[in-house]
Amino acid sequence: MSLPPPLALRLARVVRLAAHLVRGLVTVRSFRNRDPHHQDRVAQRWSRRLLAILNVRLRVHNAPANGAPGTLIVANHVSWLDIFALYAAVPGVFVAKSEIARWPVLGDLVARAGTIFIERGRGRHASRTNERIVAALTSGRRVVVFPEGTTTDGSTVKRFHAALLQPAINANALVQPVALRYTDGRGARSDAAVYVGDTSLVESLRRILSARRLEVELCFEPAIAPGEHDRRSLAQSAHAAITQALEPAPSDNAPETGADPRAAGPTASHPTRTPYPARSGWGRP
Repeated sequence: MSLPPPLALRLARVVRLAAHLVRGLVTVRSFRNRDPHHQDRVAQRWSRRLLAILNVRLRVHNAPANGAPGTLIVANHVSWLDIFALYAAVPGVFVAKSEIARWPVLGDLVARAGTIFIERGRGRHASRTNERIVAALTSGRRVVVFPEGTTTDGSTVKRFHAALLQPAINANALVQPVALRYTDGRGARSDAAVYVGDTSLVESLRRILSARRLEVELCFEPAIAPGEHDRRSLAQSAHAAITQALEPAPSDNAPETGADPRAAGPTASHPTRTPYPARSGWGRP
């Protein structure tokens, strides 16, 4: 078991994090006066810096070279940190539950960044939300959704809510499945970033800051064209792609792919991208 970082280092990260959050709040106040491409660039830089402050390395496998504009990005959901990991890789418009808007500091930040919030149990609101997602997709924006509707510990993928994929059909937009997981830097799944149950945001931050090493991996699976899909079959296809990507490797004796030399270094304010295909299964401890 690895020891947590020294207390002085963790306190220094807290100070840097507070300053970074304040800078973020100041920056997003002018977002509505900026074009979407500028917003995406700023959000991406800010998110990469956030991961670096938290000492979280970002590893990205098989991301589209052009950043997949006008695509509905579908990912499994483990932590509040997922949002910023995806911002750092493929910034765009996020769809999140309305409770997040009430979070201290972070809620205001993501709201001002243009997040589309869903109020569960309100059919009319859901219809307007879908219209906003369709409008964003048809304008060429990337839209990110977490169709599980809740977080898990990362060991399983819950059933996808198919209604969240209907906008892709309405906009005739590609659906890009992204498998997301957190590791301890040695390939074993890490619970440090897990945000489930009664865990508070403060407790979650404490666990992340106490991790000796933490990596978040994003594996982009082949995009799915809506074609003849209805929303249910589209959700099932995206779910299957992500589930398969998160399954254990077929054999522990399988040869490993050569390491990308760009993956070296203790931190990752910029994502580590590799030209090699990710393993079909990442494995679990």
